[in-house]
Amino acid sequence: MANSIHKIMQGIGRNPRFGYIPQGDRYLFASEPPKYKFNVIGTGANGCEHIRVTWMEGRGSIHGVFDPNPGSIALAKATFERFSPGQELVVYDSLEAACNDPAVDGLIIATPNYTHLDVLRVAAKSGKHIFLEKPMATTVPDAYEILKISQEYPAVLQIGLQYRYKAMYVEAIHEAQERKSLGDIKMISILEHRFPFLDKVNQWNKFSKYSGGTLVEKCCHYFDLLNLFAQARPKKVFGTGSMAVAFTEFEYEGQKSDILDNAFVTVEYANGVQASFNLCMFAPVYYEEIILVGDQGRLKAYDEEPLYPSDQPKNYMEVALGVEKPSRFSRPCYPKLISESGHSGATFFEHVNLIDNIDGKETNTATVEEGFWSVVVGAAAEESVKTGQPVFVDDFLKKNGILNP
Repeated sequence: MANSIHKIMQGIGRNPRFGYIPQGDRYLFASEPPKYKFNVIGTGANGCEHIRVTWMEGRGSIHGVFDPNPGSIALAKATFERFSPGQELVVYDSLEAACNDPAVDGLIIATPNYTHLDVLRVAAKSGKHIFLEKPMATTVPDAYEILKISQEYPAVLQIGLQYRYKAMYVEAIHEAQERKSLGDIKMISILEHRFPFLDKVNQWNKFSKYSGGTLVEKCCHYFDLLNLFAQARPKKVFGTGSMAVAFTEFEYEGQKSDILDNAFVTVEYANGVQASFNLCMFAPVYYEEIILVGDQGRLKAYDEEPLYPSDQPKNYMEVALGVEKPSRFSRPCYPKLISESGHSGATFFEHVNLIDNIDGKETNTATVEEGFWSVVVGAAAEESVKTGQPVFVDDFLKKNGILNP
């Protein structure tokens, strides 16, 4: 049986509805037992997505969880029971216990942004493989400390910049960097229009001091992509934005929300590439778009979750190459089983790459250094919005005590 079909059938077979079939009676649904055990630290919506996708990917399993919030633990138990009926989920009473259990091979950290460095300091002492959600930190100095930790870390340390694995970005990367069909990239534009931030425990994502600000928390994914397509270090960042609609009246425990809900960011790279990012977080739609323009062609792709009846396709990509090469029009997508598993299927392939990294295979996972630069651009953009002035990245790094990144 073709390998890709086999993987799809394995995924279908892991659905709890087929749990009644004994292992000895499985053929299409047969799969190898998981190779690695993971503990999940932080079991809110993202943490439970990792529980679900670990089960779907199949080469790993979830052993235990840690979260100080009882509601998050209850959600983790319900998620685990749905996909691993009859198995036992270990619930740890401390971060140290979760990190140092010799029964597990790796740790998945999905705690609030502002806790990442403190949690990683504990987790890194274990020497286990670590997956750390994005953004890796909320400030440039904290991100730099994580970069330094990674440089001597003896196991895998992977950053959760999974938008690289969304179908339209996978295809855009292929066109721009493998086929090189666009020639030398000169201009990059990314746009996201969506609903506001969802509720979180203690509403930490409504305050910049906990989230790093919208342009770090939400947009590090897109700045990672801008950096990836530019293939150079950012030189200058300029941003404008405001809090126009979402959370303008929101208060929590006496604090008023202070996060941006709209912004325009431009980035100039050392090699002359020009890039822009357009964000709106009060739009009644989920819509992402990327445009790449090189000296030989133009690529446009979008992904949308429509809320209204429409004949417009959910996903679309066009590669316009003039008269010398054939142009293409397509609809990049994954099988429905994968695309509905989380973040349009990107989380699934993030886990595929995590296991491949542990197995020592070559992947295109974002490195910790690339995670650092995504935070730098986001933090510089937040600074520019506050001051109204462009931020020169070298000066910005020096201001943050970093001389040779």
